[in-house]
Amino acid sequence: MDKKEIEFEFERATKNTYRFQEKASGNPAIGTLYVQKSVFGDKEPKKVKVTVEWE
Repeated sequence: MDKKEIEFEFERATKNTYRFQEKASGNPAIGTLYVQKSVFGDKEPKKVKVTVEWE
């Protein structure tokens, strides 16, 4: 199984989501990521890391 970890930095808050931008030099794998605010509870995140796995 292969996997890749991708880091994102907080960009801005929207009505119900937080928007993150991928920290990538060159071609981004995902680009922009939206995550529901409810995932984080009362905390506003500064960065997130996503792991993509494939077989």
